This record gives sequence, C-alpha cells and structure tokens, in this order.
Amino acid sequence: MRNTIVRAACVALAGLGWAGVALAEVVEARVGLVLVQDAAPLPLTRLEEPAENDGIAGAEVGLADNATTGRFLGHTYALEVLTPTPEEAVAAVEAARAGGVGFFAIDAKAALLEEIAAAVPEALVLNIGAEDDALRLSGCEANLFHVIPSRAMKADALAQYLVWKKWDRWLLIHGSHPEDIAMAEAYRRAAGRFGADIVEERVYEDTGGARRSDSGHVLVQRQMPVFTQNARRHDVVIAADENEVFGLYLPYRTWDPRPVAGDAGLRVRDWHPGSEGWGGTQLQTRFEKHANRYMSGRDYLAWLAVRIVGEGVTRTESADPQTIRAYLRSDEFEIPGFKGLPLSFRPWNQQLRQGILLADGPLVVSVSPQEEFLHQTSQLDTLGYDEPETECSLDD
Repeated sequence: MRNTIVRAACVALAGLGWAGVALAEVVEARVGLVLVQDAAPLPLTRLEEPAENDGIAGAEVGLADNATTGRFLGHTYALEVLTPTPEEAVAAVEAARAGGVGFFAIDAKAALLEEIAAAVPEALVLNIGAEDDALRLSGCEANLFHVIPSRAMKADALAQYLVWKKWDRWLLIHGSHPEDIAMAEAYRRAAGRFGADIVEERVYEDTGGARRSDSGHVLVQRQMPVFTQNARRHDVVIAADENEVFGLYLPYRTWDPRPVAGDAGLRVRDWHPGSEGWGGTQLQTRFEKHANRYMSGRDYLAWLAVRIVGEGVTRTESADPQTIRAYLRSDEFEIPGFKGLPLSFRPWNQQLRQGILLADGPLVVSVSPQEEFLHQTSQLDTLGYDEPETECSLDD
C-alpha cells in the first residue's frame, strides 16, 4: 500500500546563503502522490501499456525542479508515494496527513476523490485523475484543486478546432460505459456552444470478450464498415471511448472516408511526447534523462501538481496548505505549463486553466483554445464551464 522508500530532495545550503548570510528558517513541504490501484482493462495495443513508474517519474522530476530553486531559499521538498486499493485509500491518506504530509496529488475516481478530500480538510488536494464535470459544477470542495482538464474542456478544445476547419457536421459514436456517456454529453454541449451539428449518434455496446487476439483485425475490418454504414452526411466521426473498446478501430475502417477525432485519430491529450513548443523540449529532455522513456500524460499531470506546490512555497515562503490555497486562488498565481498561455486556477471552481493538445501519431496537430475564440477575461476560459455556469461557492 505504501512504498517503503520516501523520495526526498534535501537542501545542502539550508542554513547559510551566499557569502555566509543567514537565510530564513527552513520550510519543508511534503507531497503525497496517491495512485489508487483500480483494476484497469488491458490496453488494445501493447504500445500503450503504462510504465511501472507511470506518474511517479513525473512527480520525481517535479520534485527535482522544486529543489533547484529551493536550495537557495532554504526550502526542502519530500515526496511520499502511496499506491492503495480503493478500499485502503482514505485510511492511507489520513495516515500520511497525520505523519505531516500537507499536499496530495491524487489519481482516483471522482467519488473516492471527494471522500479523500473531505477526510483531510486541512490538506491541499490536487486532482490528477478525475475528469468529471460534476466536480467542477456543484461538488466543489474548498481544499480540492483540479489539475487534470475536465471532459468539458477537452470537448471544447476539439470542437474549436473542428469548427475552425469548418468540419461542423459530426457523427458521434460513444461507448456504453458511464464515462463514455458523460464524454458524449460533453461533446453535445460543445457542439451547441460552438455551432457544430451532431447529425447522428450511434452507441457501440461493450459485450466483453478478448481485447487482443490474432484474428482481431480481420473481424474488425468486417465489422466497422457495417457499423458505420448509412450514416447521415457528416464531415468527421467523433469517438467517445474512454475505456478503449472500439475507438482505435475506427480510423481507416469507417464506411465513408472521413477523419476520426476524440479518443482515436485526432486525439485530445493532457500531454504528448512530441510536444516541443513553448520550451517543452526542456521538460521532455529532463524527463527522458531521468526516466529513460517518454513522458506520459499521467507523468505530466503529476509533474505539474508537484510544481504547483513548489511555486506556491516559493512565492509565499510557507508550506502551510491554507496559505498556499489562498495564493493559488489569487490573481498573482501563474505557472508555465509548456502549453501556450500561462496556467492559473479559476477561483470559482479551482480548475486549472490550460491549453489542450490535439495530436495524431507522433505530432501535435494543434493546441486549443484557437485564437479566433475570445473571452472577456481569459482566452483559456473558452474551454470548459465558465463562472456563470457553476453552482460552486468557494470563499477565500
């Protein structure tokens, strides 16, 4: 449940600064990385199997980045990795909090995430795994900040690009799992928001069975054209398939020769190993040197969560979670995320504003928000639910 090794970055110059000038009292920030071990289906392709240290390596690079600045300021950082089952998660986080951990980056499903946040109200919880829009609309916790983009943000990001391309007639195909249904609803909202037309919807039922087999491509080659046959005239196929049941089988197999987007083809990404814009090469290089592999989306979100803590500690000279919370919600906070505009938190639901990558294969095709879509406060607020749309009430 808990790793026996606590990964720590300690400061050699905690007592003295340059030329022997005494620095302020040492500030120690302890971060818990909580990766809840849910049973996950086998990926459709072995090329997408996560590394054993997926997420952990990203947090370790974030810790090293924090220590680079911290060593000159008398700030120290420590990382504790917890890998509990869903049944163990709340107790594990409570124990870590009792042991002095003040910040938690958590990859867990929405209901469990809310339960954990409520169990440690004095800690700062950074969501790196739950995309559910309900967490940003009405189920807001004062100590819960969302680093991962919501489904609405991702749907809006894709919609903006497709509308810019004038591919505004969509065939929406979604799976039968609750996550797929929720993503389909996000696409419906995005279509209405940006002027696209969902001309038809189809549901791909998950009937189980082997996800990999020697004859799989033969069967799919026969099934997918039939499944997509006789659809109303459309420009693009949108796949909502978070559980990887059918989406990756759509490109090059649809009845009509149309591009595919969403969870296949032009995919909506938290991060992409080919992203090099806005100084992204620096982050990619540091990560690859540390982990000897490419950076995944989970690695990126874990890195970003740890860096957010470090930025808060640096600017406030405090490791108090309540002090950091106030700073993250202020107009002064922003952090580079190598995705275009600087990242900041929306005070009304504590969602991190950020660009969304759209990628196909080894390349990033575009980054939303698209420049044609404007907002009175921040262009990043064209992605996801805006302040008037949320019922959350989060006081400073």
